Amino acid sequence: MPRLFHLSQSAELLRAILTDTIPADATSARADVGRSQRPASRNTGASPHGAEGRMPGAAAAQGRANVAEGRMPGAAKQMERYFRAHREMGMRDRGEVAETVYACLRQKRLLEHIAESSNPFDLVATHLLRQGLSARVLEDADYRGDGRTLATRVRTLDTAALPFAIRASLPDWLAELLVAQYGELDALALAEALNRPASVDLRVNTLKAKPEEVQKILSEQGYACDPTPYSPMGLRLRERASVFRTEAFQQGLFEVQDEGSQLLSLLLEPRRGEMVVDFCAGAGGKTLHLSAMMADSGTLYAFDVSAKRLDRLTPRLRRAGLSNVRPVAITHERDARVQRLHGKIDRVLVDAPCSGTGTLRRNPDIKWRAIDLAALIETQRRILDAAAMLLKPGGRMVYATCSLLREESEAVVDQFCATHSDFTVAPAGEILTRRHVALEPAADGSLRLQPHRHGTDGFYAIALERH
Repeated sequence: MPRLFHLSQSAELLRAILTDTIPADATSARADVGRSQRPASRNTGASPHGAEGRMPGAAAAQGRANVAEGRMPGAAKQMERYFRAHREMGMRDRGEVAETVYACLRQKRLLEHIAESSNPFDLVATHLLRQGLSARVLEDADYRGDGRTLATRVRTLDTAALPFAIRASLPDWLAELLVAQYGELDALALAEALNRPASVDLRVNTLKAKPEEVQKILSEQGYACDPTPYSPMGLRLRERASVFRTEAFQQGLFEVQDEGSQLLSLLLEPRRGEMVVDFCAGAGGKTLHLSAMMADSGTLYAFDVSAKRLDRLTPRLRRAGLSNVRPVAITHERDARVQRLHGKIDRVLVDAPCSGTGTLRRNPDIKWRAIDLAALIETQRRILDAAAMLLKPGGRMVYATCSLLREESEAVVDQFCATHSDFTVAPAGEILTRRHVALEPAADGSLRLQPHRHGTDGFYAIALERH
């Protein structure tokens, strides 16, 4: 039976994530039990950042960029802070609260529709009822709302009759873009996949071990896993679990990395002894993979505008046993440290900052934040232009986003190719065949990964070669 402790703490943490406040003690949430804040009308599901049906404007829209820059805590960071402040919670308690909060973030708009409320406590209660909890048990757990009426609404809900955006639990602007791009049926299947938890994928550090060796080690320790369908160095846990405390992880035998992310590095095909740039390296997940593919030889520059993110790369490099990476914090894409490398680089990976819509399985709070899509697209274009200047003739650049939207992917590349006649597409199918990846690319030679089709995060990637 869920305890008031879990109900109130889940609600408090959910509120903190949605409002970007640092959660206080759990007693504050108990005071709000059942004090629903009813919207003016049912079915709104409006984003707190803008009127329903409109793309949030530039005045409000730095949510996603702020999270990426570390200026505003996202869900994972808020949870980390919360659990650090509540050390009395055991691992099981933390797991239950985290899973409940993530589920509420994924289904927030649908839960608001059912509850006729945006109060976090009502959303948590509605989620628990949808998971099979009875109204009686909910009331015994000291829920002070109308549990029986809420249970009736859950039981009689006809999801098929709901408007698409509510059924898919998406903000209107994203729902409209996805339906326009994929069609309603495919967009619904995509949204349903995004509203399920992601698998835990691992990338084996092939400089230290073979995938089958790591699979055997983890299985013997109780972490059963199987090879991923596409990535030749990937493993997927059969059940979600934390593997960061395993000896195999501490020894640098693997990293936790989505299978789709692993495939982006394969498209670049870095070779031993080359000069390579990871233009938007972040904390370095793909940097580590590229370095291993280069057999820790040559030089791999890891660029990022956040020195704090690059700092997190250092211990990862040490654990992986890699020494050919040079982290470089830059101020912008035209930084002098970038320009010094013009025409000298063999390969460049541009994993551009984007809306992050392909990662909603892992980061569901993104869809409830304001996003200035136009500003992101302009940034992507500038970065792509700057990265292209680094390449030698014959060099390769991979442009990638973890976005589901054409506006951030195909449209950006189309404009780039229209103004850069010295670049042509290197067909992804040919590259993937060489890397022993059985995956059908898009007709334009790009790679488009989708959660409902491939079981990965959503990615777009295309290889461009300079001649």
